[in-house]
Amino acid sequence: MLNSWIVSLLRPLCVAATAFSLGAGCAGSFYYKPRIQKERSALVHYRAQLAMARAQLIEAQAKVVIQTEIQYRERIKLVKEKGETMIKEVPIYVTQADTNRFGVNVGFVRHYNAAFANEPAGLAAEFDRKPAGISLAEIAETNAFNANICHQWREQALGLKAFYRQLRNAQAAASNSLSQ
Repeated sequence: MLNSWIVSLLRPLCVAATAFSLGAGCAGSFYYKPRIQKERSALVHYRAQLAMARAQLIEAQAKVVIQTEIQYRERIKLVKEKGETMIKEVPIYVTQADTNRFGVNVGFVRHYNAAFANEPAGLAAEFDRKPAGISLAEIAETNAFNANICHQWREQALGLKAFYRQLRNAQAAASNSLSQ
């Protein structure tokens, strides 16, 4: 008897709780569904903006690569041509008579090679005073060649520096356009 009394009391309570939860669920659905849809559409819009900004960044980077490549390849080519001209002009400035008159000793050659190896030449010795058998023209050609290579590396370093700076600027511009 007691059980049936509790069951008869609980039954309407369960029905009321079920109805309330269904009502609350439906009301929540009506309340939150537009908000969820709005947030989803904002997310889709944001992803589209990201994709567009990425495409713009890639396009800007490609332009930077092409501009830098064209500009510095030409500059390096010019430097190389000037250096080759200087090497060809060595016989004009250093003649065979100059080579015969001014000798190059072993000490000069040792010091020159040590400087390019970035190592000390060692202690000077008596054999450093002997003739090296290398003409002044060969030394002038080697010096012109080395200077030319240094200038080419300089131009390449300047090109890489400009390339990096322009890439950073392109990336900053893309970031600014995305944040606006």
